[in-house]
Amino acid sequence: MVLVIFVMRLKKIPGALERVEASSYVIKDGKKHVGHYQSLFPKKQPIHIEIGMGKGKFIVEMAERHPEINYIGIEKYDSVLMRALEKQEEKQLPNLILMRQDAGEIDEVFDHEIDRIYLNFSDPWPKKRHAKRRLSSPDFLKEYDSIFREKKEIIMKTDNRKLFEYSILSMTEYGYHIREISLDLYQDQKEEHVQTEYEIKFHNLGYPIYWMCVDKD
Repeated sequence: MVLVIFVMRLKKIPGALERVEASSYVIKDGKKHVGHYQSLFPKKQPIHIEIGMGKGKFIVEMAERHPEINYIGIEKYDSVLMRALEKQEEKQLPNLILMRQDAGEIDEVFDHEIDRIYLNFSDPWPKKRHAKRRLSSPDFLKEYDSIFREKKEIIMKTDNRKLFEYSILSMTEYGYHIREISLDLYQDQKEEHVQTEYEIKFHNLGYPIYWMCVDKD
């Protein structure tokens, strides 16, 4: 068996900061819009967010497929966010906004406004001492409580089995119910399946993709 290890290297793109700062598609300070996110979209519709959207393939395609939903893609790195910005500049989707924001402050930028959270291929933070940084940790689940509008719903997708197992325990112990789950998303063939950049890479290498939808009243 060959062990393949991926090391994420963040490539700094010259001019990314300036381009992000100048774009009307990007929210630079989410705290200025707390309680008023619906006013940023042409239509008042449910708001779904992706925390850690990466280069934006998933969130852009979801917004394109579902004009009846408003989407916010969240990413903290300018050089990564710029790739999502390029996609949005090409599509100019009215129901999509991008946000430069650290996930650790998520409860400071939304106030009971969100209907669904997507956690796609989040950093697994494998060391035990870093467990609190995982986006499915109890600390983050507590932060999410105040951003959901009514019913809480999280959809998670990852190639990391240990993170997935941790997340199942963390979420169910916090009171979430598993509505659907898959230990091999491609074998189970979910009806709607929008891929991320990471997902394409890992799936092509033969890794199973783990997926679940959880909710909580």
